Formats: sequence, structure tokens, C-alpha cells
Amino acid sequence: MDLTDPTRCVAPSLDTAILAVLAASGRPLTVGEVALNAARGSEIGIRRSMARLVEQGIVKATEMGRNRVHEINDDHVAAPIALLLAGLRLELWKRMRHELGEWNPKPSVACVFGSAARREGGPDSDIDVLLVHPPFPGEKRRLRPQRHSITEAAGDFIDWLSIPAVASPSAVERWHSQIDRLHVAVRNWSGNALQVVDLSIFEWTDKAHPPALYEEVRRDAVMLAGTAPQRP
Repeated sequence: MDLTDPTRCVAPSLDTAILAVLAASGRPLTVGEVALNAARGSEIGIRRSMARLVEQGIVKATEMGRNRVHEINDDHVAAPIALLLAGLRLELWKRMRHELGEWNPKPSVACVFGSAARREGGPDSDIDVLLVHPPFPGEKRRLRPQRHSITEAAGDFIDWLSIPAVASPSAVERWHSQIDRLHVAVRNWSGNALQVVDLSIFEWTDKAHPPALYEEVRRDAVMLAGTAPQRP
């Protein structure tokens, strides 16, 4: 699936891209505004497709001052399809959240990052997902330098309390089986391959040496579980 414009998997014409923009807008738009927000198509091409959609009745055109604005005809039998087109990306994230919610053990943090999160992924792009797992047997927190203030020490203590219990060997095996299942599910839902970055919670909460992808996650992440990073 083209994650920049998921409507391509339904129809390659500009009609689906236009319907997705109108359905997501929540207000009437001019052709120029549609062209500005559409993932593809020139303004001339969008104008031609818009005329066809108006002719079919799925789009209503109204004169508003000097402008002609367009909106989805909510009474049209095809209107629900337009709403589905507008929400294809959101539906993918919804399914992934539901899948992760069924996991045991659950991820402490899970998010989509990279091109898919930035709406730049094409049909050949991987969907990059960060998964932060609870402590596995043998994993240890890196020793930190001595803190020089009560505030720093208190923050470290709170972090220690937030670390879940060490997972059992059987839980570790389930964790990896769940990831395998997620690979298959995402491929079936989207046609895209899943690329997983699997970190321990010790790696993720190591404030002295945060993961290299930390800033990218903080900036672009689509959260699936847990919360976005808030470190200074």
C-alpha cells in the first residue's frame, strides 16, 4: 500500500484522492485547496476529476461569494466509501493498536516511525515499528554516574519503580511469537513489510545514552502503545 496515498490501492484515478481530501476536511473546499492537500495530481487534473464527481452526484458544488466550493454529498449512497478512503491509514494504526492490546507480555512503548509515520512511504516501503519489551532474563540496567542533586536522584528512583518485573522464559518466547504474528498481520493488512526495532526497557530508559532513533520517534511517531518520549 502506498502510505503517502492509500487510496491508490482502491483506484489509481484522482477521484479517490479527491474524495479522501473532501471527506477528511470537514468543510467545503475550493479546487485549489483540494489540490494543495491531495497526495497526487495537478490542479488541472483535479479540476477535471472534480467535475466528473459533481456530475455523478457524490460531490456537491456550491457558489460561495467569488469561489466555487465542493463537499461530499453525505446523502449519496457512495458517501460511506469516501469516509473509508479518508481513514485508511487510521484504520491500519487502529488494527495495530488492537493487536498489541491483545499481547501478553505487552510492550511498554510501541510506535510507528520513519517514512510511514511521516506519510512518505510508498508501496515498496517498510513500516518501521519500535517495540520496547519488559526486562528479559539476563538484561540489566546500565550503571549510572552518581547524581549530584536530590531532583536527579528522585527522578532515577521513579524510573526504577516504573520498570516492570523480569519476564519469564515462557513470556520471552511468547514475545517473539507475537512479533512474528505482527509481521504476518501487517503484510496482510497493507501489503507492506514490517520492520521491527525491538529494544529492552533498559535501553529505552537509559537517559545517558538514548537510542539513536530517539529524536526521530519523538518528532514523528504514531503511538500504538505507551507514551511518546518526553526527555529534555
